[in-house]
Amino acid sequence: MSYPRAIKPVLQERAAQYPVVTVTGPRQAGKTTVCRAAFAHKPYANLERPDTREFAQADPQGFLAQYPDGAIIDEVQRVPALLSWLQVRVDEHARAGQFVLTGCHNFELMQAITQSLAGRTALLHLLPMSVNELQAAGLCLGSAELMLRGGYPRIHAQGLDPTVALADYFATYVERDLRQLAELRNLDVFRRFVRLAAGRVGQLLNLHSLAADVGVSAPTAKAWMSLLEASYIVRLLPPWHANLGKRLIKAPKLYFCDGGLAAWLIGLTDAAQLATHPLRGALFENLVVMEFIKHALNQGRTPRLHFYRDSQGLEVDLLVEDGLAPGEIGLVEIKSGQTYHGGLAQPMHKLSALLGAQVARRMVVYGGADHFTREGVEVVGLPGIGP
Repeated sequence: MSYPRAIKPVLQERAAQYPVVTVTGPRQAGKTTVCRAAFAHKPYANLERPDTREFAQADPQGFLAQYPDGAIIDEVQRVPALLSWLQVRVDEHARAGQFVLTGCHNFELMQAITQSLAGRTALLHLLPMSVNELQAAGLCLGSAELMLRGGYPRIHAQGLDPTVALADYFATYVERDLRQLAELRNLDVFRRFVRLAAGRVGQLLNLHSLAADVGVSAPTAKAWMSLLEASYIVRLLPPWHANLGKRLIKAPKLYFCDGGLAAWLIGLTDAAQLATHPLRGALFENLVVMEFIKHALNQGRTPRLHFYRDSQGLEVDLLVEDGLAPGEIGLVEIKSGQTYHGGLAQPMHKLSALLGAQVARRMVVYGGADHFTREGVEVVGLPGIGP
């Protein structure tokens, strides 16, 4: 069973404009499924298959000659040299919508694309399913279940136990993807690093503190964090920088691309544990922040999101530029509780006074189900998220 994805029409639109479309994202996010659904008429080649990969490596011209009208080529980062031959091919036959590529290692793939396909490919990013996508598929889950199960399509489509499925996912990621991306001499220490990083979800990233807790050097922690970013395990949210006469925090905040994986890494397996866990609010914040990011990516846009925190302690969870007029900003506070009160919006009102007329929208996303507006603040539950 497969679910419709919001990115599909954008994928088809880009294919009408570029000779190549590249879709990146974490393994098992649904890249292959959505590409084959969007371009059912195209032949398909998977470079994870040893025989297919060997053919593409040994005879790239012969491999591409099989597909005179183009194809979907899966896991293209496995044969990066193929991209140079694709450049030659699309330059010789200049027409839109020839090849659709997928890959799951952002750093490696982007490096190859920059060298070979710059200006010839549209680049889209697919993350695990959003709350709105799950609802469109008929899966109306509560916030606790969303935080524990995450958004990987296979878990929902096959009704898998997320504890088992996410453990398998992480083991495969460490043993397979990381061995392709980097040489890690001590996988057990790296696993500890990722688990301790999950315990800091929603917090300012302090690599020196994280490195000390793991027992590695700060440069090693920085390199490992870059690996987690490149392989779509974590996402760093940058701080807002503006000339407000305030000392602003410069460190990014740490989030996980899939909140279910973060919850599993922390050791949460059921709703009863989650209800009283000190990181429940941080995991809810992770869920909401990633919803905004997914919304932008599913529209083919680069997310323009920040957080605000100054040295006086004023903090607002999200500053959103997506979906607004140029120069306008939306402010978002995120609270996991199911009851709204006016105090939740006070940080936004204080920041609004500093930013002035550029604040066009104020929103509180909370754990409740009702949607309403109070004193100029939109109060929404998870299904109401969207710039």
